[in-house]
Amino acid sequence: MFQTAPLQVPIPGGPELVIILLVLVLLFGANKIPKLARSTGQAMGEFQKGRQELNEELEEMKDGPDTDDDTTSSTTDDTEEETATETETSSN
Repeated sequence: MFQTAPLQVPIPGGPELVIILLVLVLLFGANKIPKLARSTGQAMGEFQKGRQELNEELEEMKDGPDTDDDTTSSTTDDTEEETATETETSSN
């Protein structure tokens, strides 16, 4: 017996694609098809961009809070305090 995966859809071949294109031309007209293709491409681009941003946010959450930023800022504050102290000492 043959077992197929659920939701497996066959990919249309040459003759099927020609028929689909003819139906699209009849339904939408030759002038609107490039506009539809362009808007579909833009929508796919936005979807991929959103998916990528979501993946980046999930990776950041997975890695945990970034502790390097906190240590860098405290080190900078300490360095500024030392510089201010040295300036006061040398001016006296």
